Amino acid sequence: MDVRVARAAWARCWGAGCRRGASRLPPPPPGAVDVAELLRGASAAEGGPPEAAARRLPGGCSVLLFPGQGSQTVGMGRGLLRYPRVRELYAAARRVLGYDLLELSLRGPQEALDRTAHCQPAVFVASLAAVEKLHHLQPAVIENCVAAAGFSVGEFAALVFAGAMEFSEGLYAVKIRAEAMQEASEAVPSGMLSVLGQPQTKFTFACLEAREHCKTLGIENPVCEVSNYLFPGCRVISGHLEALQFLQKNSSKYHFRRTKMLPVSGGFHTRLMEPALEPLAQVLKAIDVKKPLVAVHSNVDGNRYMHPKHIRKLLIQQVVSPVKWEQTMHAMYERGKGNEFPRTFEVGPGRQLGTILKNCNLQAWRSYSHVEVLGADEDLEEDP
Repeated sequence: MDVRVARAAWARCWGAGCRRGASRLPPPPPGAVDVAELLRGASAAEGGPPEAAARRLPGGCSVLLFPGQGSQTVGMGRGLLRYPRVRELYAAARRVLGYDLLELSLRGPQEALDRTAHCQPAVFVASLAAVEKLHHLQPAVIENCVAAAGFSVGEFAALVFAGAMEFSEGLYAVKIRAEAMQEASEAVPSGMLSVLGQPQTKFTFACLEAREHCKTLGIENPVCEVSNYLFPGCRVISGHLEALQFLQKNSSKYHFRRTKMLPVSGGFHTRLMEPALEPLAQVLKAIDVKKPLVAVHSNVDGNRYMHPKHIRKLLIQQVVSPVKWEQTMHAMYERGKGNEFPRTFEVGPGRQLGTILKNCNLQAWRSYSHVEVLGADEDLEEDP
């Protein structure tokens, strides 16, 4: 992607506002960065996909990773407000959401920010605001971006960046998704348990025994299954709270090195979230989804999205399917021996995706940077 291409996916995200069935959404703020028309123009001028030219020099390419729920922290956004259009993003978010997301992100309280209905929009907007910062400090990173991926709700931010959705429409879809998942999580006491295993750890067997334990407690059709594949030996297990408590109590039996409950309100990426499917399906029907101008990899299978119908289908499926992040990292960074790796930027709160990348592919991680959303950056310097 060259200069004209680069600004493209990002400009599309502001777009012309919501169209079909979305009259309740506000128009995007004026003066948006023109990051997508240029993508389309460059693609047409070069007579081929924008990624092709960039692939000739892998070390000059970039990849953007967008974090998901659980990365939120009070104060996120503070390090972004002095950059162009960030306040406009938050003003647009306030019109879509009906509350002051910036105030909640900056001042909390943490308990309110941790609510699924709040933290998913908060992480989404903070991540795209971090793209604005990155575009200001190092425009070449945006111009040379060849791929993006987002963890769970981060996938919506990746698609907005890539021009597949406009900002207001993408945020509205996240709002509906988050509220529906919050409601589903309140229906059944459930959660998510991060587990660091050992070579002999059998996650499937452990989940099976946890479900059997739940049956002895009178729980019908208990849920306990791997919901996130993070890196070799590390999984997140989602399900009924009783199942997760059983696994923690018996961690030595299953050769778990470490377990930790995640700061989320439900058993996400399992069938416990089935009530959230229909609301999300309806909103995705109502918004304008386009083919991404930058390769975006799906959580469901790790492969690139191919067309708008594919995007709608897998975004719905993702809610009740495990996040195959480890597989996604292998797909994105696979290359022949001796080939350079692209520069990777985690855009949004936290550095969890960088830690995962380090454990999946150490060589790729050596070119990793984080775009700080809390304060000043140590990793980034402004291009001359």
